[in-house]
Amino acid sequence: MESTFGLILYMGFFFALMYFLLVRPQKKKTKQLNELRSSVRSGDTVVTIGGIVGKVLNVKEDDFVLEVGAARTKLTFKKWAISAVEKSETEVVDPAVAE
Repeated sequence: MESTFGLILYMGFFFALMYFLLVRPQKKKTKQLNELRSSVRSGDTVVTIGGIVGKVLNVKEDDFVLEVGAARTKLTFKKWAISAVEKSETEVVDPAVAE
């Protein structure tokens, strides 16, 4: 009986440890990234997950229009494709660094 209780306590400890080391930080990072993506406004400079850098022209509910290159090509992306946002010349908001 005591060995079963000890085993359950031992397993419970490791489940709690895994939760606090893996699950909780990932949820926090996902929440920060979703807040970053929802705060994108026209005029911001963004970096997509593919590495494309450009200026946001128009933001809709689920997508945005990005102006890139010297030819000022306009591309439409989904909001989930944003990996970093530059709000101004000096401030870069990157969720991987912003911890």
